[in-house]
Amino acid sequence: MSRTDRGAERRAHAAEHRATADSTGAVYGSMLAASVVVGAGALGSRPRVELVLLLLLTGVVFWAGHVHAQLFGARLAQRRPDRRVVAHACREEWPIVKAAVPPAVAVAVSPVLGLDLEGTLWFALAVAVAGQVGWSAAAARRAGASWRLVTVSASVNLVLGLLIIVFKLVVTH
Repeated sequence: MSRTDRGAERRAHAAEHRATADSTGAVYGSMLAASVVVGAGALGSRPRVELVLLLLLTGVVFWAGHVHAQLFGARLAQRRPDRRVVAHACREEWPIVKAAVPPAVAVAVSPVLGLDLEGTLWFALAVAVAGQVGWSAAAARRAGASWRLVTVSASVNLVLGLLIIVFKLVVTH
């Protein structure tokens, strides 16, 4: 195999890994956002602002935790985490934060839609679950899965999202 072929193969593998990591982090981040919305029952005097901040800040904290775990793992493998390694870990885990943005936007625009706080929570939860399903389907498709497997992946994530909704119903009623 020529040097050019090996370089092209490495770039293709890296792109595939980024796409998978992007979707995996986003699925996880969407599920995290849904869980935050479900647990956000006791908000203060500015509930929408607090929920937007809670969603975004929780995403950032989990992102930092994942970056730390990656870097700690690299250190255990006896690779010194230089600036390039740190930047790579930060980029690879960023979809966790990106996945919190759509539910946060849903909360922010909910007054324009005339939603009360309860309606806002349900709207944000629906957006988070839809994101979870969408990211899982996109990941499966990018990985070259058949449409049947894409459907299975999306369905599994829909069931997981619906479980979060059931938990919200059971705990709050």
